[in-house]
Amino acid sequence: MSPEQLRRYLSYYQDLGVTDIYRRASAVGAAPPELPPLEPAGDTLAKISEDIGDCRRCRLCEGRSKVVFGSGNEKARLVFVGEGPGADEDAQGLPFVGRAGQLLTQMIENTAAKEGIPIRRADVYICNVVKCRPPGNRTPLPDEMEICGQFLSRQLMALRPRAICALGSTAAKALLATKDGVTRLRGRWHKWRDIPVMVTYHPSYLLRPYNQNAKREAWEDLKTALHFVYD
Repeated sequence: MSPEQLRRYLSYYQDLGVTDIYRRASAVGAAPPELPPLEPAGDTLAKISEDIGDCRRCRLCEGRSKVVFGSGNEKARLVFVGEGPGADEDAQGLPFVGRAGQLLTQMIENTAAKEGIPIRRADVYICNVVKCRPPGNRTPLPDEMEICGQFLSRQLMALRPRAICALGSTAAKALLATKDGVTRLRGRWHKWRDIPVMVTYHPSYLLRPYNQNAKREAWEDLKTALHFVYD
């Protein structure tokens, strides 16, 4: 097993709450094996982006135009995690720049303004579970999420925000290792490692005209997250 694979397994079990790992005793005189760290010491967003490079680790590379790493304030206290890039994001190499992204920007800035919190979109950090656009905007497959998850984990640990906002069920399932959907998870705090997580609806879901109740709930979730982080 390569160090990269072992890191992924360790990260997976850590997210499940496993904190101790036991191994068989080494042969007499043999040096104990060293486990690779979940995140390299002194990790930075620039180093993570460099490690991703022109990623060819899974099938998503076959149809993508650009790797969409993430954008925003590298000292952000609040991080938004979505599902994956769409067509606009794939073309520009930036997350949440299409219609859903425009709605997310409005939600962040309008809610902050109404609540008297002086932040704008540029003050937070936004990224996705997978960094390449899935064909036809389909939901990322488990192995794709696992492979890309190592980089999401490193991003979050390098940022160390005060809270994370998971946008949609795919992001929630990736961060919380749960099968529950947004309606069961939203409205209360969860944890990714030791960082609080608020789950809410993905902006693309809110663009559908029949989701008026979900829009109100999403605004409430965002208001809760903003006050928690910035008050």
